[in-house]
Amino acid sequence: MKTKNTTLYFYILFLIPFFSQVIGQNKAITLKEKNNTYLDSVKKTFVKNTMSARVDSLWMKELTSLDTFNTLTADIENGALDQKIDLELPTELLKSRLAAMNAKSPFNIEYNPQLETVIKSFLKYRKKSFGRLMAASEYYFPLFEEALAKEKIPLEIKYLAVVESALNPKAVSNMGATGLWQFMYNTGKQYKLEIDSYVDERHDPLKSTEAAAKYMNSMYKAFGDWDLVLAAYNSGPGNVSKAINRSGGQKNYWNIRKNLPKETQGYIPAFLATMYLYEYHAEHGIKPEKALVKHFATDTIMIKKQMSFKQISDLIDIPIAQLELLNPSYKLNIIPVYDKQNHYLRLPQDKIAVFTSNEEKIYAYAEYQANLREKPSQNSMMIASKTTNSKKSATLEKGKYYVIQKGDTLGSIARKYSVSVSELKKME
Repeated sequence: MKTKNTTLYFYILFLIPFFSQVIGQNKAITLKEKNNTYLDSVKKTFVKNTMSARVDSLWMKELTSLDTFNTLTADIENGALDQKIDLELPTELLKSRLAAMNAKSPFNIEYNPQLETVIKSFLKYRKKSFGRLMAASEYYFPLFEEALAKEKIPLEIKYLAVVESALNPKAVSNMGATGLWQFMYNTGKQYKLEIDSYVDERHDPLKSTEAAAKYMNSMYKAFGDWDLVLAAYNSGPGNVSKAINRSGGQKNYWNIRKNLPKETQGYIPAFLATMYLYEYHAEHGIKPEKALVKHFATDTIMIKKQMSFKQISDLIDIPIAQLELLNPSYKLNIIPVYDKQNHYLRLPQDKIAVFTSNEEKIYAYAEYQANLREKPSQNSMMIASKTTNSKKSATLEKGKYYVIQKGDTLGSIARKYSVSVSELKKME
């Protein structure tokens, strides 16, 4: 009989962890189902918008891919743009096209063998990449032009972002330069771009473009030549000044090129070649892919409660990849809310309508989810408090009576037994 009881005892002990696990799993499923049920109930009450946005996930992946940025940057840095390229493009035809571009541009767009090599290199090896870049530029270029025009900067500067980042706001160089315009940390701070744990405005297309325009404006005041402004943007004004001095005071980019850093030697040719390919893409059989999200088809809304991209995606049925593309400055895919500082969410216009029509319900859901997060246990705090009080009581109980000595005060006795003076008075 005793053996049977012992066996039964061990059998019950064996089953306890199993049942605990099942109960835990059921509890987790119940919480998840409850959360999803609440989400469904919120969305059922949403005011519907008749417009619908079709998002091509492959196109989104293309826009957020860093492959083009990496290959284009490698070409410029490694000097591959000076290699002779065999491609059918008559030199006289190229000269006439460059002259036509020069007539309507403040940049010095003149034929030289190095530029011809770069153009042919892009046409031979980067043709497909430029088709994709032209799709992204449908979204970014209108935004760039607005910011550049405001600072009276030549609109052709928009092509520089293609060279800098391949139009990828998440691009980061080996040196830590970040965003569409490849700002270093200190330069970003200098031009009042917010950078903290949640936000990096070097990724923000509008704010980083405004900062880049102001930087170029200051460089133009120093050099008075847009080619040299671009060289200074890439290598710093100090390197351009040294190259001018080493070239005997000459100020034409092509005359000082050999005295500039290696990367900058390929930088201006890459910029001018990019401008050429955009201008004459049809003549070279480059077919721009179509952008499904355009700048003029989006709008912004100020966020009043901290929200994650996941919550927004679940509520208004928009892919997280699209939220990342439209809101690249949020590092953790969370839109924070700070005192005296506004943060905005950019959405396609039809999704803006859904958000604004159901704003209170959306914030209620975000608050509901925030309340589901595990918080510090009140029981553990109470236990800690009780433990401290019990220690005090135990100390007093060891000696029920205390004989007052000469020089004793209530304070000294209280300290001796680790109690407060008020508690000591209650024991009288």
